[in-house]
Amino acid sequence: MMKTVSCTVGEGRLKVHLVTTFTSEGLVCQLYGGEKYHVGAVVLSIPRPSLQDSVQISSNSSVLPLLGHKDDEIAKPLAESLAIYFKEPVVMVAGIHIDHATKEEINNIIKNCWQAAKKLMEGPQSNSKNK
Repeated sequence: MMKTVSCTVGEGRLKVHLVTTFTSEGLVCQLYGGEKYHVGAVVLSIPRPSLQDSVQISSNSSVLPLLGHKDDEIAKPLAESLAIYFKEPVVMVAGIHIDHATKEEINNIIKNCWQAAKKLMEGPQSNSKNK
């Protein structure tokens, strides 16, 4: 069974969309935002027992950024957080671009990305997937 959930946060050029498909064996996430949606990075995060405390969950990630893109800087921590929370592998494709972004705009778009992930984790699908 598959279910797709969309979470949108922000307005104008600071708006981000997190579209997540829950499959029977993991999550496929698309994170887009700003003025130009694109493929800037791909991350695969796999949950595993923590090396320091096997009761805790951590994750291993493989990251493939496109040359000249920095989308992996938000995609990796988000994918890892979702993998740990849902205890499922997570594939995230991310592409967020704002022309001539200020530091404040970058900080706000990062906050919006985390808010979108929080909305996903707090959604009704969370109760059925988070074991």
